[in-house]
Amino acid sequence: MKLINIGFGNVVSASRVVAVVSPESAPIKRIIQEARDANILVDATYGRKTRAVIIVDSGHIILSAIQPETVAGRLDDKIVISESDDELSDE
Repeated sequence: MKLINIGFGNVVSASRVVAVVSPESAPIKRIIQEARDANILVDATYGRKTRAVIIVDSGHIILSAIQPETVAGRLDDKIVISESDDELSDE
């Protein structure tokens, strides 16, 4: 399983990510509010400014404090967090 770091030690399964977008547009702000109301919002910003909105295939919306370009770049990396011992290894 390929996991990507979305900041502050939080990781998301790369195979579940549908989109990584900026939170600035009105439609994305509406998606965030609707997810908050439906209890499917995961706020991984630790109180910092939201810089990336990650949409996953389950319909959950994840907020991250790192730039969308950084998250997208990590999706392309070949680094995997091993489930057995939490060490980084190349795939």
